[in-house]
Amino acid sequence: MEISNTLAFLLLLSLFLFSSCIASVKSSRDDFLECLSHQIKNSSSISQFIYTLENSSYSTILKSYEGNPRISLDVKPFVIFTPFDESQIQIVVHCSKIHALQIRIRSGGHDYEGLSFVSDTPFVIVDLRNLRKISIDTINKTAWIQAGANLGELYHSIATKSRTLSFVAGSCPTVGVGGHFSGGGYSMMSRKYGIAADYIIDAKIIDVKGRILDRNSMGEDLFWAIRGGGGTSFGIIVSWKVKLLDVPDKVTAFNVTLSLEQNATQLIYKWQHIAHKVDNNLLIRIFITTYGKSFFQVSFTAMFVGQIKELLHEMRKIFPELGVSKEDCVEMSWIESILFFAHFPGSESPDVLLNRTANTDPLSYSKSKSDYVQQVISMNGLKSIWKLIQEEETTVQLQFSPWGGKFNDYSESETPFPHRAGNIFMIHYQVIWEELASSQRYIAWTQKLYRYMSRYVSKSPRAAYINYRDLDLGVNNKGITNYAQASIWGMKYFKNNFKRLVQVKTKVDPANFFRNEQSIPPLSREKLSAIIFKPTTNVF
Repeated sequence: MEISNTLAFLLLLSLFLFSSCIASVKSSRDDFLECLSHQIKNSSSISQFIYTLENSSYSTILKSYEGNPRISLDVKPFVIFTPFDESQIQIVVHCSKIHALQIRIRSGGHDYEGLSFVSDTPFVIVDLRNLRKISIDTINKTAWIQAGANLGELYHSIATKSRTLSFVAGSCPTVGVGGHFSGGGYSMMSRKYGIAADYIIDAKIIDVKGRILDRNSMGEDLFWAIRGGGGTSFGIIVSWKVKLLDVPDKVTAFNVTLSLEQNATQLIYKWQHIAHKVDNNLLIRIFITTYGKSFFQVSFTAMFVGQIKELLHEMRKIFPELGVSKEDCVEMSWIESILFFAHFPGSESPDVLLNRTANTDPLSYSKSKSDYVQQVISMNGLKSIWKLIQEEETTVQLQFSPWGGKFNDYSESETPFPHRAGNIFMIHYQVIWEELASSQRYIAWTQKLYRYMSRYVSKSPRAAYINYRDLDLGVNNKGITNYAQASIWGMKYFKNNFKRLVQVKTKVDPANFFRNEQSIPPLSREKLSAIIFKPTTNVF
């Protein structure tokens, strides 16, 4: 009887605590909403850009930029905020600080680990989808781009103004500008021009005090940090100003697809020796796609900033083994090349780039990672990798993106993006499966592949690309992150630039208001002095 009474008491206590928790959450949310309504001048318009669980559109808005459905949405934001102007964001920052709510910031596109829409503490989402104005100045060859725009919208806007102006950024049109630029921004023209962050000349950011700062008022240290250091550690970036680039009236692309039986391994081995040394106008990417032992395909996909005859001359000189012919090549405008690399049919109009959900696959589950290669992988090494990636009956894709060219013209510290000279190519790993129940199995297998590849890739540190965010490298979002712990992943993404990023973070956001599982940590003045004057070595 005593046991039964005890169990009953514990059950009642649990129900009471659960009810109290629910009541507390609702009270916090209501207090937050009340704060917003007091601050926003026209409170009757709040329903146009604030979504709570009671709104019929809440779930649609939450899932619209989900990107990877394996990310759990069990813990949902109190509020999803879709501002129409910068002043509304300032109010959200103010009320979130008062009521101790974390802010997650998203501008759309790919978020491999869900850091823009998932948290394990009470939070709100600032969704920038309504802030996507783009202003092109063809005379000065510049553009102002609001952070909620995506790459497709940017490319389309440039093309409507000029056939011979462009910008160097990713090949997937649905990627959001806000996150892409702040992490670097690799492109099919990066060997010619570099990365997106190299051409940012101004920005507007809302800081922890709710101020709207431009390059002049934020200072050069913070301006340096947001151009490759991940902007959400330092505030909410609302717009970027970039320098546009001159391109020829015509560029050329090709895609040559082979099987293992068609000498693919030997060609990849040769590619490693020359892809980072060829003419800077040429970038040859490799996509290796498998599905168990039943399917193995290798695609050599190239962009040449010039005409067919120039490309063929270069290919015959440096890579005749690939056998690229005039029939393999397509000469086109720069904007048409965007459609080509995004795998839109040749007949598609550039207007398809305005579709913010085109070319996405929300039905599959995936895990991604990245690496940098600094020494050629041997033939035996390549064959051993093929054997491993054919173990599982699921889709595996390795993407080899060549370095060299313009990358060699920048020092590692020019921007927080440190991956410059010394690299042959970058690897992007992606494992894709069809059932949520298989997630644990395939994530574990992806980790196995990553461990195996350690023998072939960069070391001290083993580098990674922040735009391919990977929480396996380490996480901490509880209060002020421990520097040594954060260094484990921070050094991989930023190398020694991580230390300077910590200095900037400590200066602009010492209480760590803007944070996520892999945000830059602030430190006390004492600890900051220690990392500046007594460099640690145990994290390399």
